[in-house]
Formats: sequence, structure tokens, C-alpha cells
Amino acid sequence: MQKTLQHIGIIMDGNGRWAKKRFMPRVFGHIKGANTLKKIVEHCNHIGLKHLTVFAFGRENWQRPEEEVSLLMKLMLKKLNKEIDELHNKNAKIQFIGDRSRLNPELLQAILLAEDITKHNNGLNFNICLDYSGQHDIVQAINTIIKEGKHKQITESILESYLYTEGMPNPELIIRTSGEARLSNFMVWQSAYSELYFTNTFWPDFKPNELDCAIAWYNNRERRFGQTSEQLKDKE
Repeated sequence: MQKTLQHIGIIMDGNGRWAKKRFMPRVFGHIKGANTLKKIVEHCNHIGLKHLTVFAFGRENWQRPEEEVSLLMKLMLKKLNKEIDELHNKNAKIQFIGDRSRLNPELLQAILLAEDITKHNNGLNFNICLDYSGQHDIVQAINTIIKEGKHKQITESILESYLYTEGMPNPELIIRTSGEARLSNFMVWQSAYSELYFTNTFWPDFKPNELDCAIAWYNNRERRFGQTSEQLKDKE
């Protein structure tokens, strides 16, 4: 992996369709997807990635059937309680990104505990987007700036310091599974210069070797940031 790749974002898509193809309820896809996430987190830690951010539950996902939302929250609580010690022992730092006002107290307590236990770890920074929206992230940042009244003029760097991802590098690579080719409100600001990798693989079937393929694809991309190829070659 090239040193420039510090942060990977993943839109974990396709759990429901994976289950439907196997004539199973959607919840089985979510359970399988959670197991896949564990393997990907372990692999990212193994290869020395510094930041991994996954889209676990978007603000728009509250519109799904109430039973499915409830099962998702219960699954998240169960997995968090089960995996926290192992993640801590592997020096991973856990952070949840998003609006916490609608989370049930039991899940919120588990989140706060996981963040507190791992806050001094300096291995993989594992960020979980929960009740998250990229557009809402920008709006909440602006509203906080207005409320504080400290700044007469907002610059890009000031706005970034109020986003949920404050202090993190923007993701150089964003991966989306299941064949969809859109960001779906994931890291709208932060993805301005991200390389976007789309795969037809449903998330439950996404394995570490496909992550390696995405990283290899990224390493062959030319990152110009508005410059020409010739300018980049002159700097080599």
C-alpha cells in the first residue's frame, strides 16, 4: 500500500439483496454483512491502514420498515458489546460519526463506553457512520459556527474543523459495493477528491482480497488535484 493512502471509506451496500437472492429475510443479510465487516476491519488493521470509515446507517434509513430498523440497532448493539474487547486489544480506536439524538439509551451508552475504552489507542481509527448524512454534517457544522459567533467569515478550513470528521484526513479512496454507482449522502464534503471504486459484489461477499484489489486500483490512479500530468512528472 502506498504511504499516501491513509483513509478508506466504504459504503456497505447489498445486504438485503444478498439475502433476497437466497430466499432469506433481509436480517440474515445484515448479520452476514456484520461478519464481513469484522474481517475487513481485521485486514485493514493488518495492512497498517490508519483510517477506515464505514457507512452503517444513514439518516434516510429511518424510513425503512420499523422492524428492520429495530433489528439493525439490536444487531449493532450486540456486535459492539461482543467485539469491543478484541478491537481494544488490537489497538483500534473506535469513533461513531453522526447524530446521536435519536439513538436508544442502551445503544448510546455502549457507544460512549467503546469510544472511552479505545480513545488512547493509536492503531486503526475505525469510524462508524450511524444516523449519518453528509449534507446534515455540513448543516450542523454551519449551525454550530453561527451559534458560537466566533467567526465573521467562514473558510474551508474553519468549516472542516466543525464537521464530524474533524482531525481526520479526507478519504483518498471510497468503495461502494453491490453495483450502485453513487455516494448516497456519504461524506459529501470530504469526498471532493476521493477516488471512487464501485464493485458489483454484494457487501456480505466482499472479502479482504477484493479490498486489496481496490487498493491496487487506487495505487494506479494519477492524483492530480487540478494540475496536469506533466506538472506532476516535473516534481518527481
